[in-house]
Amino acid sequence: MTQASRITQPVHVPGPSGPWDEVREAMARCGSAVVFTTWGEWLSAVVTEPRLRLLLGRDWPRYRRTADPLVRHRFAAARLVLKYTAAAALGTDAGELDLAYKIGGRPHLRGIRQVDVGLSHTGELIVVGVSRSGRIGVDAEPLTRTLTYDVMRERMCTPAERAALTGLDGPARTAALLRLWTLKEAYTKALGQGLRLDFTEFGFPPGAEGEFAAGNEAGLLAPDGSPAAPGTWSFGTYPTMARYLVAVARYDTGPAAAPGATERPVADERSMSLVAQLLPRQMCTAGPHQPRSGTA
Repeated sequence: MTQASRITQPVHVPGPSGPWDEVREAMARCGSAVVFTTWGEWLSAVVTEPRLRLLLGRDWPRYRRTADPLVRHRFAAARLVLKYTAAAALGTDAGELDLAYKIGGRPHLRGIRQVDVGLSHTGELIVVGVSRSGRIGVDAEPLTRTLTYDVMRERMCTPAERAALTGLDGPARTAALLRLWTLKEAYTKALGQGLRLDFTEFGFPPGAEGEFAAGNEAGLLAPDGSPAAPGTWSFGTYPTMARYLVAVARYDTGPAAAPGATERPVADERSMSLVAQLLPRQMCTAGPHQPRSGTA
């Protein structure tokens, strides 16, 4: 398997009936899959699903006590998308999966340590990532979101990124900032750290949307622009529905296990040890305080 095959193009799944073939194919080919949809497309499933209480599981009380119908339905839709995606990836029924949360709100499948999941939503968009061989993080932002360079360059950018952005004109710089922001969000979500990491302590190379692989030429970079952790992380950014930018970060522990296999857990400790070694200052430094898309 080449580095570039470790992330596949996000798949649009407009409802519980699928199509799920592309998700299963992506899992078989590279051990991970990313799904996007809108909560409106899944609304009918929320309001007509007779097993809704079973499918929401421990999220049922939160769903019931949410007064705002829009917020309540969007919350339920996101959980259904996550469970159905994971079920397709694992070859099981969504009702058999128990969704739980770690400290900080990161979702995980209770009792299935070898499969990692990521969730992000912004506006009407819902994005879910599933990986069988390492951590995965996803993030999404509207393509129309404007990040102010004068503010973000100090709070988000490494010295190498600042140098690269200086040579870009207004629209190109705005697009590059949005791409960097979503990649950094996806990466820190994959680590379960979120804004607790200092975004100026790790970076990415300048470039257009599309997949690129971790390694000596592209991927995770140190503040000075030199390669960091070559060969262990893969990243991609994808314009979606002509309105959003989706970013994916995936840590690969090695060859993917078969669906349902239990011999290797997700390498949480290895991931965090690696980050601690590469980015020693960021573990106790606050990140940029800007509005962000939801993960819960």
